[in-house]
Amino acid sequence: MSIHIRAARPDDIDALVAFDEVAQRDARRVAYIRTRVHAGECFVAEREGRPVGYGVLTYSFYGNGMIEMVYVAAAHRRSGVGRALMEFLEGLCATPKLFTSTNLSNKPMQLLLAKLGYTLSGYIENLDPGDPELVYFKPLGQPGG
Repeated sequence: MSIHIRAARPDDIDALVAFDEVAQRDARRVAYIRTRVHAGECFVAEREGRPVGYGVLTYSFYGNGMIEMVYVAAAHRRSGVGRALMEFLEGLCATPKLFTSTNLSNKPMQLLLAKLGYTLSGYIENLDPGDPELVYFKPLGQPGG
């Protein structure tokens, strides 16, 4: 099944919330999704016309590109959706430096980041209790990839 990625639209919000397990129990995540969609910073991965993942690219990290979120529906994990989102967002990035982060406990994402050429840049304690946030960096060279 091919993966199609496009800018998220307001009518996607309910579908994204429906497969985002955090959003189902945290109103702040729902507000985050809504805000990023309306800001044009959220991108949806589709299979057969149905949203199966999303990613968020901002420039809020000291003016550099920052992939703030990549989330894939449980039934579609480890099937190339996360990689497709990451590569798509890398291609959109308008700065020569791109950052992202993931929890220490998220081993699949750490493996994906290593495969995509990201290097560990540091970590942040106290965001999630007992689960440090690992910050990764990838030089893109020329803006836009």
